[in-house]
Amino acid sequence: MNATVRVAVLSLSILGLAACAGTQTKSSYVEPASAPRAESSMSRDERYIATIERIARNRGIDVVWVNPPQRESVQDE
Repeated sequence: MNATVRVAVLSLSILGLAACAGTQTKSSYVEPASAPRAESSMSRDERYIATIERIARNRGIDVVWVNPPQRESVQDE
């Protein structure tokens, strides 16, 4: 009886670990096209934001940008 319980617990543990390993989802992120802003010389650093969000998604972390990073855009005169 004791051996049967051990085998059952071991089998369920292995099945549980196998199920957890198969639940990782892969999604693709397409970086949005950035439109130039005429009213401001500062714009969001979209490439940096996309990189951080991709790394966080791979680690299972949700990122909420309170103050998104800004970069100074070069204006043609």
